[in-house]
Amino acid sequence: MNVSALELIVALVAIFLGSLVQGSIGFGLGILGAPLLALSVPAALPASLVLVAFPHTIASLVREHHAIDRRTLPWMLLGAVPGTLIGLLIVTQFEGPDIAIVVGSITLLGVGLSLISASIPIKPTTSAGTGFLSNVFGTASGVGGPPVALLLQRHPGPATRSTLGAFFAVSGGLSLIGYVITGTISVNQVIFSLELLPALIAGFWLSRHTHIFIDRGWLRPAMLILSAVAGAAALIRGLS
Repeated sequence: MNVSALELIVALVAIFLGSLVQGSIGFGLGILGAPLLALSVPAALPASLVLVAFPHTIASLVREHHAIDRRTLPWMLLGAVPGTLIGLLIVTQFEGPDIAIVVGSITLLGVGLSLISASIPIKPTTSAGTGFLSNVFGTASGVGGPPVALLLQRHPGPATRSTLGAFFAVSGGLSLIGYVITGTISVNQVIFSLELLPALIAGFWLSRHTHIFIDRGWLRPAMLILSAVAGAAALIRGLS
């Protein structure tokens, strides 16, 4: 996998911004990283993005571990297991545009339902369902944040970030194991993810200052806006 200096710079900027946003609201690394990596280094997707995001999820979990929603998280993880299997099937059987259309459509539907309803009821069925969708999307495209983020959109900031961090740590690990088993990860993708780590660390470090501002009533709007942008971008990319 040959990467030019310009392509590496674009990837580093994408990971830095994604890390900053995810550290602030709980998700966003895949949303911001995947489109720019698809343009600059498409061979890196989805494995490099999942790999570089993994330490971020661990750091988010550790930073605010006291606030984890321990009732919701197990159900989300239960849904993530079959979601991983479906995501791996999609990776090996379907084209990128088809995946993008499905991801975009369901994400926009979730945003629309969130806007017209008070909230998504948090119960075992919805928690497992969003966990399932998140890991289908995350394994297939590297963008798994919107479903679980929309579920937790009315949680306090620390609970949202730490619960999502714990979920992404386990679900990302499942995806990586699946990539190894199916042979859809390469040594070059691993090396490239290591090259992106400095940008990830810088973004996460800076987010400790920005998430304080986000928690002042901006968490839910930020989640809805970012999810809507991600859904629209995926849909346009799939249809174009």
